[in-house]
Amino acid sequence: MIPDVTEDVIVPSSDLLSDEPPMETELHLRQVMLLIQSLESYWGERQDFYAFGNLTIYYSPRQRKSEDFRGPDFFVVLDVEKKPRKSWVVWEEGGKYPNVIVEILSPTTAETDKGLKKEIYQDIFRTPDYFWFDPETLEFQGFQLMAGQYQVIEPNEKGWLWSQQLGLYLGIDNDQLRFFTPEGKLVLTPEETAKQEKQRAEWLAEKLQELGINPDEIE
Repeated sequence: MIPDVTEDVIVPSSDLLSDEPPMETELHLRQVMLLIQSLESYWGERQDFYAFGNLTIYYSPRQRKSEDFRGPDFFVVLDVEKKPRKSWVVWEEGGKYPNVIVEILSPTTAETDKGLKKEIYQDIFRTPDYFWFDPETLEFQGFQLMAGQYQVIEPNEKGWLWSQQLGLYLGIDNDQLRFFTPEGKLVLTPEETAKQEKQRAEWLAEKLQELGINPDEIE
């Protein structure tokens, strides 16, 4: 039975700082930031979700910071207020756990991510969608919670895995784990969007010049 952690708040969330150590490598950090930035950009002005990474989730049934905590590399919680947090404290968040978790594998964490953490996410967090990705070997796998047990998500013809919770695919592009829309379009970061718009503007200016039109004179 999953413990009830929503009653008798003892410690205010403002005092619960994340216990997570820095990401192991630059590759890991860049991957996590890529997931955060692209999802926040895609969902634009939505204020009903929280997406972050390398942040501690406290879930002790006795509401103690010293026990029962885990730090997913990337996670998304739906139907919550979008605001900065120092950590995710389940008993301060109405008992809500992540809807989606992604672990970035490394030689020192892979065994735990595939074993103990997977069990915790399945049996305690009850997280509907769980994925792991190795940026070195490009190993990628996903699971959907069905009847209380994680079932392997079958890839589509492109090797992408569907997240029912996000309404997006996760797949590998240029050796990085990325989000894709249901129509198959890559979900861009703000930086990528700005670069794309600049390239389009330069292309349009070039075409106008070929027609003998000075783009600077167009109002």
